[in-house]
Amino acid sequence: MKNELLKLEKLTLGFGDNVVIKSADLKVGQGDFVCVVGANGSGKSTLVKGALGLIKPRSGKVVLRDGVRIGYLPQETNFEMNFSATVREVVMSGLLGKMGRRIFYKPADYELMREKLKLLGIMDLESVVFSELSGGQKQKVLLARALMATAELLVLDEPSNNLDYKSRREFYEILLGLNQTGLAIIMITHDLDAEDLIGNKVVAIQDGRVKAFTTAEYMEKFK
Repeated sequence: MKNELLKLEKLTLGFGDNVVIKSADLKVGQGDFVCVVGANGSGKSTLVKGALGLIKPRSGKVVLRDGVRIGYLPQETNFEMNFSATVREVVMSGLLGKMGRRIFYKPADYELMREKLKLLGIMDLESVVFSELSGGQKQKVLLARALMATAELLVLDEPSNNLDYKSRREFYEILLGLNQTGLAIIMITHDLDAEDLIGNKVVAIQDGRVKAFTTAEYMEKFK
């Protein structure tokens, strides 16, 4: 695949005696937008965590192109517990994984943070305490945090959870705009309406098996 960023080769994942993902093959290239679907408990989050290296494979491997960094927006974060964390602090924490031994932020880091806030239309929230934000605002802030880590590949685990219809549509429009700049996106979703399968590819998980389709192929086969 041209401009391939991430490849799963015969990846098998599980916990204890339970095999969750069986011999998965998947390729993600620059500009791809992959929606990962499946029933509750089918292994969507397990697949993504395996791709991120958060779960050790039983067999197979994950191949990440040299130099590629992944931004990750998990289902749950611990920022709600820290009531004094401002939007600035939350977003800046997205840099921690690539700072190495450096313990202080540089002026350029703050410039990058404000660039992401501006991109997502939340410049006015920089000094606001995170826990005081609406659900839609929180998701934008956490997206900005994930974008601090990458310009190449973004992974989101059910980001539309707890968003009302209007906020979900707005969030999806932002993701589509980011994708059009060349950012590859992998998004777990439980929203299976045609308007929610917004990517160019669908990865469906059933009985531990992972199958990839174009979105058009998936809609024709299953809708």
